[in-house]
Amino acid sequence: MPREISPLKQKLLLVLMAGLAIGFSYSPRRHFRIIKGLTKAWQKIDQQKLKREIQALYRSKLVELKENPDGTFTMILANKGKLKALNYYFAEMKIKKDNWDGKWRLVIFDIPEKIKKARNALREKLKSLGFYELQKSVFIFPYECKDEIDFLIEFFNLRKFVRYGILETIDNDLHLREIFKLI
Repeated sequence: MPREISPLKQKLLLVLMAGLAIGFSYSPRRHFRIIKGLTKAWQKIDQQKLKREIQALYRSKLVELKENPDGTFTMILANKGKLKALNYYFAEMKIKKDNWDGKWRLVIFDIPEKIKKARNALREKLKSLGFYELQKSVFIFPYECKDEIDFLIEFFNLRKFVRYGILETIDNDLHLREIFKLI
């Protein structure tokens, strides 16, 4: 059974992962949210414990040190560390519910039976994030979630099977507004 990672190490991996998340995000507003969350997490970390945890992470091969031309060092996530950080991010993922812009986000998928575990995991994650299941492989949500959907598609390696769209209108709008408590 794999050894659990301490909460401080989890935070450290997530802080390092934030840099990767900024690289994948195209929205300046998303960049600001990531940096804001990163700042809060960083302020809560005890500096002495942080040094010990960094050394432990380095020994565990979750991070690597890269020497820069000026003699300084940069800590980067190793592949093993990226996988752990992605798993923590996946488990803690939430979608911010800002003011509704009147548009519906639709996630549609047609995932082959041979990878039904990934299909079922995607379906369960969408439900846990608050999506409403219109049909067996059609989910709808009222708030901006493109970055989160892109992350899920990459996490499950389902890019060619999943489509994301934004709807201006839908015939059961009133019913959906009731479900999402938008009226």
